[in-house]
Parts: sequence; structure tokens; C-alpha cells
Amino acid sequence: MNMSLENKNAVIYGAAGAAGSAVARAFARDGARLFLTGRDLGALDALAKDISAAGGTPETARVDALDEEAVERHLDSVVQKAGTIDVSFNAIGIPQQGMQGIPLTELPLESFTRPISTYPQAHFLTARAAARRMIEQRSGVILMHTPDPARLGIPLLGGMTPAWAALEGLNRAFSAEWAQHGVRTVCLRTTGMPETETIEVVFGLHAEAHGTTQEQFRAFMAGMTHKKGLTTLAQFADVAAFVASDQAAAMTGTVVNLTGGAIVD
Repeated sequence: MNMSLENKNAVIYGAAGAAGSAVARAFARDGARLFLTGRDLGALDALAKDISAAGGTPETARVDALDEEAVERHLDSVVQKAGTIDVSFNAIGIPQQGMQGIPLTELPLESFTRPISTYPQAHFLTARAAARRMIEQRSGVILMHTPDPARLGIPLLGGMTPAWAALEGLNRAFSAEWAQHGVRTVCLRTTGMPETETIEVVFGLHAEAHGTTQEQFRAFMAGMTHKKGLTTLAQFADVAAFVASDQAAAMTGTVVNLTGGAIVD
């Protein structure tokens, strides 16, 4: 059994979503103590029950990642209970209807600006709060997740593309200031992961806009990769657990490329 995260305390925002829950399960499998947060306490408690049944040690709390005071209060409580904050992963998302599948010439300003304001703000608030505590303890890892349009030019993504690109820029800025104090920051970049409800919606929006079926659009996106397949949740979660561990101690300020060759660095 790989216990590379044993004695590590991990906070996950948006933990009840597909990406957040997959990473939570991988962290628990590798020995981390989990502090699961989000806005739907019922969904968080259901996830915690499953993780507990598998031998994990999760706790849940209702926290809005856009609420500065709530984020700070929660981390204070984590430090009181656990002593340290070793990993912070922000996996929040927003509904994509009205955001994608619309030409920029027809996109309402509010639809364009919402992801640009929401994603960088939430990641800044949660990363800043974690870093304040990690710098004091001289160790910690902050993780982000971006899909491949952060780097690629893909049509009909509206404000999502600049929002994801901003997160990768934030990742570099965080590392530039915090790595010298022992705090690593790493972004994991994937393709769209078809197991998630969000990507089902997104692929549907793009398929409709392109006049094709959802299955055909998914096949087209998979065909853009070298391995002719999209990133899976399991692949993503396994790499997240590795990067969060001390085995990845040399990695900071970088993007881990999980796009299967859709992007070649």
C-alpha cells in the first residue's frame, strides 16, 4: 500500500464534484487526513461516508471558496484540530450553460466575465489563506487544475479560456513568491474528462454549436490527443496524489501535462 500522504492534512474545496471527490479518494487511499469543503453539505457528507467506509479520515464543512472570511475561519479550525495544512486543492466549478458554445460576437458581457472573475478570485483566496499558514510551517503544496484550452486556441469557450490561462499564471506567481519558503504550487492540466457531469454538459453544448452529436464531438476531442483518448478521473487523481507527496519535492511553479499529447511541451 502506498502511504505517501501519511500524516498529511489536505483541504479540498469543491470536494463533492467529480474532480474534487476523485482526488479526495486518492488522497485518502494514500494516507492523508481530509478536510472536505463545499456549499452542499449533504453531498460532502455522502462522500465522507464512502471514504470513511474505505478506512479514510475525512471531516466536512460548508465553505464558499469565494467567501474570504469563511475560508480563513475554516483553515483556523483545521490548524486547531490537525496542527498543519499540508495540501490545498481547489476544485470548484460553475455551471457552463450560457458560458460555452456561444460565439464571442454573440456572448453577453456577464457570461464572458463571470468565469474570469470567479475562478481566479476563488483560487487566489484559497491559495493565499493556505500559503499564510504553510509559510509559517515552512512546507506545503497548493494544487490547481486547468483543462487544455488554458493553452490551446479552441473556439466557443467564451471567458473560460482566459480564466484557465489566468490560473496557470497565478500558479507561476505563487511559486515565485512562496517556493523559497517551502510552499510548492503545481497546476495539473488535463483534457476534458468525459466521466464528469460538467464535461457531459460542455460536450453537449459544443456538439450542438457544431451541428454534430455529443458522441462525435467526444471522438473528435479524443482524436486530438496522441493516444486517442481523453484524461480519466483516475489518471488525474493518481497524479494529484503523487504531486502532493514529498516524492514530487522538486516540482513547483509548473504545469503537469496530462493531455495525452493534445499539448506537446
